[in-house]
Amino acid sequence: ACRELGNPQDNLNIIHIAGTNGKGSTVSYLKHILLEQGYSVGTFTSPYIVNFNERITENHNDITDDDLLNYINKVYTLYFKVLDKYDEIITFFELVTLISFMYFNDKKLDYIIYEVGLGGKLDATNVVKPIITGITSISFDHMATLGNTIEEIALNKLGIVKVGIPLVTSVINDELTDLFVEYAKKFNSELTFIESKNIEVNEFSSNTTFKYKGIEYTISMLGTHQVVNASLAIEIINQLNKLKKTDVSLSNIRMGLFNTFWPGRLEMFGNVVIDGAHNVGGMEALKDSVKTLFKGKYIKALYTSMADKEYFDIIQVLESFVDEIHFTEFDYPRCETADNLYDVSNHPKKFKHYDAITALNELKKLKKNEILLVAGSLYFISLIRKNLK
Repeated sequence: ACRELGNPQDNLNIIHIAGTNGKGSTVSYLKHILLEQGYSVGTFTSPYIVNFNERITENHNDITDDDLLNYINKVYTLYFKVLDKYDEIITFFELVTLISFMYFNDKKLDYIIYEVGLGGKLDATNVVKPIITGITSISFDHMATLGNTIEEIALNKLGIVKVGIPLVTSVINDELTDLFVEYAKKFNSELTFIESKNIEVNEFSSNTTFKYKGIEYTISMLGTHQVVNASLAIEIINQLNKLKKTDVSLSNIRMGLFNTFWPGRLEMFGNVVIDGAHNVGGMEALKDSVKTLFKGKYIKALYTSMADKEYFDIIQVLESFVDEIHFTEFDYPRCETADNLYDVSNHPKKFKHYDAITALNELKKLKKNEILLVAGSLYFISLIRKNLK
């Protein structure tokens, strides 16, 4: 399909980001740092939280409806051409990826940051020729597609590594260190790890101040895990500066990090907190953040899950740090039922609601010392966020 379009993806300066959790936030940090320096920047992310157009952006703007329609018509023609010529179906995600290639090629932007859709090795975005790659975190998710062991999942994500192209990773897992080192060596890829010893957190609050390699930064996104995502973005920029692919000053790295915002990630609406944690790694990160930020508060959770997720394990993590759990469901084909979620929980204070918005409206009437934590799926968070806005 790319060849039929003249390989527009080959003309782009691409930063390629994979990982189980933290991809979207890392993309957003990188984007804001590069924008702060005065570069023009495109991003490709998924899924969307507010509207579909946010999956493809130019600087601070989502792709317009008019532009989107123009490229939809182009891939509509391409879809039938490829079907007729090669007897191959182009999937929906592949069509959106192709739209982004054409759009960014026409816009002639300085840098494009691509977030992997699923895994890495066989992801549609993996036809790109990046200037650098990044891998955020690795934990269990999409096992039916990516494999049942942490090594199999890691190998799938390592599939984005290209010959001679540097890799920066914030995967801090002793089990995987050797695998990363061997894989990078095989591809002659210079590997940089974000090491815990180089990160020092000074203060967690509405703004978090931390040091990476002895230099102080402040981020306004909540969550202990955001310090690691921000450190990954800093190191990617450091490596690009070293390679003379970018020329970004320290003051613009600092300002870009501080200005970064990413909807649906530990986002607060009064005493209601929404977070897209939808796998074990995401829920563990959420647990750390909630225990740090809301010490002494009474935590109510409103939770649902997609039926294909490992929700039994996710609920066990959630149960360990909330005071009561409310299970719900909403009108989405893959959504698990409130009954099934309720049945796997062992929490002493568990409840079920068959309509998510009714549950939200009841539960958001909170006392001063109470927090309502809404989590479980980015599709769910999208629905809840629209209602809260």
